[in-house]
Amino acid sequence: MSVPSRIVAVYDQPHQFEPLLPQQNVGGLVELTRSVLEKSYRLQHAVAPQTRDALRRLVRGMNSYYSNRIEGQGTHPQNIERALRADFSESPDVAKRQRIALAHIDAEQELEASMPATDVEAHALQSAFLLRAHDALYRRLDAPDRTTEDGRVIEPGRLRSEDVAVGRHQPPAAASVPLFLARMDQVYPAIRGLDSLLFGIAAAHHRAARVHPFGDGNGRACRLQTHCALLPVSAGLWSVNRGLARQRERYYEMLANADRARQGDLDGRGNLSERMLREWCEFFLHVADDQVGFMTAMLRLDGLRDRIAGLMALRSQGAQYGNYSVQATLPLHHVLVAGPLLRGEFIQMMGMPERSGRRVLSQLLKDGILVSDGPKGAVSFNFPLDALNILLPNLYPEAATVNTEP
Repeated sequence: MSVPSRIVAVYDQPHQFEPLLPQQNVGGLVELTRSVLEKSYRLQHAVAPQTRDALRRLVRGMNSYYSNRIEGQGTHPQNIERALRADFSESPDVAKRQRIALAHIDAEQELEASMPATDVEAHALQSAFLLRAHDALYRRLDAPDRTTEDGRVIEPGRLRSEDVAVGRHQPPAAASVPLFLARMDQVYPAIRGLDSLLFGIAAAHHRAARVHPFGDGNGRACRLQTHCALLPVSAGLWSVNRGLARQRERYYEMLANADRARQGDLDGRGNLSERMLREWCEFFLHVADDQVGFMTAMLRLDGLRDRIAGLMALRSQGAQYGNYSVQATLPLHHVLVAGPLLRGEFIQMMGMPERSGRRVLSQLLKDGILVSDGPKGAVSFNFPLDALNILLPNLYPEAATVNTEP
C-alpha cells in the first residue's frame, strides 16, 4: 500500500530511472529466454485446443488467487469458484475478497480479448495498456471495495495526484508520472526480437512498479499487464503469478534491489544499477522457466493418462461418488488429447451397456470433469478444483486444502 509522502529528494526526471533495459552481459538472459520459449511452444501443442481453453480458465483463477495473495488479500480457491457462481459469503470480509478475485478474473479476460492479432507484445507494454488494466480491474468494484485502509477511494485508471512513499522507496513526484510513462513508451513497445522480449517484459514490470502510477493497485495492474505481455509466449497456459507468489518475499526483495543506485563506473551508464536490473530480470526469467517447465511436466500424455485412470479408480470405489468407472479412462484421455467427442461416441469408447454408459457420462458432466455447450452437445475435458490434486498434483495445492473461511 502507498501512503502520502514527505518528499526527501526531488525525483521528477525520467533519466533518474535509467537504464530501462539491461545492456551488458545479457547472454545468460538470452539463454533463459530461449529455454522459456522452447518449453512454451512445446506446451501449446501438448493437448487439444478445447483442453487448452480449460487450462486457460484454470490459470485465470490461479492468476487471481496468487496476485491477490501477494497483496495479502487472497481468499480460498473454493470461494473464488463460489464467486464465479455468484455465491458470496455472509462474512463481509470474505465476500469483499471474493468480489476482488472475481473482478481480477473478469478484467484479465477482457484484457486478453482486447489484444490485437499482431504486434501483441508492443501493444501490451504501452503505458496506455497499464492504465486500461487498472481501469478494467477497479471499475468492476463498487467504491467500498476500492477504498484503502486509510479511507482513500481508488479511481479506476486514474494516475495518482499526490506524492507517496512505498516502504523505503520514493516513487516519482505525482506531477512527473506522465513524463516517466512517456519515457517507458519510447523503449518497451519498441522491443523487437524474441531474444530480448522476455527480459524486456521483466524490466518493464519493475520500472512500472517503480513509477507507482496509481494511488493503489499498482502491483495488480502491473501483473495484469505482464500476463498479457507474456501471452504471445505463454498462450495463457502457465502463470508467472504462481511463481512470484510462492517466492513472495524474494519477489519484493528483488524488486527493491533493482531500485538501487548505480554502483560504480562498471555498473552501466544510468542513474540506477544496471547489474541489479539484470539480476531482477534473471530472477523473473527463472520463475517463468520454472512455471512453464512444471506445467509441461504435468501435461505429459503418459502421466496424464495414468492420473485419469487413478482418479476413475479412486472415485469408482468411494462411497461419496457414484457412477464412476475405470472404463471412462480411454475416452477421457481421448477428449483431452484429441478434442471433443459426441456423447454417443464417448459411451461407445467406454465399451459399456448404453444405460450404464449414460450414467457415467452424466456423472462426469455433473462433476465438471467433462463440459459441454448444451444438453446434447459434444463433450470436452475440464479441470475441476476438486480433482486437481490427482489430475495436476501440486499445480494449485491450495485448492485441495480445507476451506476454513466462513
